[in-house]
Amino acid sequence: MNRTTLSLIAAVTALAAVTGFAALNTPDAPGAGSAQAAAQLPVERTTLVCPTPSSSDIADTSYTSFTPVTQGADSTGKAQLRPATGQSAADAGNGKDGSQSSSKDGKKDEGKDGGGKKQAVKSVLEPKEPGTPVTGDISGGDAPALIGTAEGKFAPGWTMQQTTEVAVGAGRGLLGVNCTAPDTQFWFPGASTAAGRSDYVHLTNPDDSAAVVDIELYGEDGAVKSAAGEGITVPPHSSEPVLLTTLADAPQEDLTVHVSVRSGRVGAAVQALDDKLGGDWLTASADPADSLVLPGIPKDATSVRLVAFTPGDSDTDLKVQLASPSGLITPAGHETVRVKGRMTTAVDLGEITRGEAGSLVLTPASQSVPVVAALRIVRGTGDKQETAFIPAASPLETRATSAGNGAEGSTLSLTAPTAAAQVKVTASAGSGGGAPESKTYTIKAGSTQDIDPPVPSGLKGTYALTVERLSGGPVYGARTLEATRAGIPAFTVQTLPDDRGTVAVPRAEQDLSVLQK
Repeated sequence: MNRTTLSLIAAVTALAAVTGFAALNTPDAPGAGSAQAAAQLPVERTTLVCPTPSSSDIADTSYTSFTPVTQGADSTGKAQLRPATGQSAADAGNGKDGSQSSSKDGKKDEGKDGGGKKQAVKSVLEPKEPGTPVTGDISGGDAPALIGTAEGKFAPGWTMQQTTEVAVGAGRGLLGVNCTAPDTQFWFPGASTAAGRSDYVHLTNPDDSAAVVDIELYGEDGAVKSAAGEGITVPPHSSEPVLLTTLADAPQEDLTVHVSVRSGRVGAAVQALDDKLGGDWLTASADPADSLVLPGIPKDATSVRLVAFTPGDSDTDLKVQLASPSGLITPAGHETVRVKGRMTTAVDLGEITRGEAGSLVLTPASQSVPVVAALRIVRGTGDKQETAFIPAASPLETRATSAGNGAEGSTLSLTAPTAAAQVKVTASAGSGGGAPESKTYTIKAGSTQDIDPPVPSGLKGTYALTVERLSGGPVYGARTLEATRAGIPAFTVQTLPDDRGTVAVPRAEQDLSVLQK
């Protein structure tokens, strides 16, 4: 095989690995015509990371793993979720450095058996088949961060939900997060170092080499000067929580956190804990853009606070609209918001939804400048308040999945900001039994629709919701979980970005003439 052939193979392999590994199929019949469009093929490997759930001794955490059935996916594969203990999956399989192993019920076993041999770190969850969720539980404050890998038939659209319930103390309530894919850059508007808040950036490294990370903070006056956030090393297969107050010299009510990776990649999320208002996970905003959608504001929200930031030096004015069930409306007194370059801007929108489903839509009112944004949502009154966050979301282009739903307490919120859209919502089989159910919905242009999602018939356990866009304009979505405890309206909101279960792979055909050159 000559160098030309090797170069062609390397080029195709690199293209297939942009977002996942995909199979390349030889065309049924070679053609001599023009180049064909790229094929959308299922990804063959997906990595997700889940942050350390809580340091509270009375925390109860549940995990749900789910992969939707994907046409054309491999017939074999596996998915595993392992503790981030500094040990690679390969070492775990060989029993190297296995000081502890984690069983499915979350209990830790001694790292050595009776003969003194080290045991392998066990997987916390191992799904059996796509289309059926698998769950696991863990209690206490010693639960580690988790690193998951799905291959073959489990990789396309693999979703992991982590939900923690804390009865009392800082951050009490429901804390939910969709375990995320590792990346190299994250924006978190909505963090804080104010009195009563304890915000941590959790950095999880799934790879075999160390990652080096910088954390920058931006307040209302611009960048917060601190050298403590520079060059943070995250060891391989490990997780590091960083307390934001150690990076700021004075308390600030509203901050934007920028996480950038010098080498390697990490998963990142901010755990925001409030002494009085509960807490939740703040996940990264969608990439900076001149127009943003923040979907799924609960209709009974008593306080909505918008936090926005532009990474560039130019100022911008944003037009503020609420996508209500009847269409787009402009909230009185908050028609526009001014965002200054590299400065964090916060605006209290009050009870903006007024008892109806809603999503916030931000568009340029002047020059187009990329921004990031998030909402802090409060439900309840007095000492019975709870907090959650909604970051700006990316559109659901093809399919998205939300795992960890129960028979009650789940609300699906869908928004079509520019044009009407039709979607199909499928409730999976239950983790303990039940048959899938599907319904089709039409979302009017400029509106938000709260949906009581379909529930599997004969449901036992929890189930997943898969949303597929069938036609029309872009769709944005969020899922809210609720659980009232001691009169406190505990809740958590997760947006529904596209699951990127397929990847575009250029079509290739055989050309033996290259061997003659």
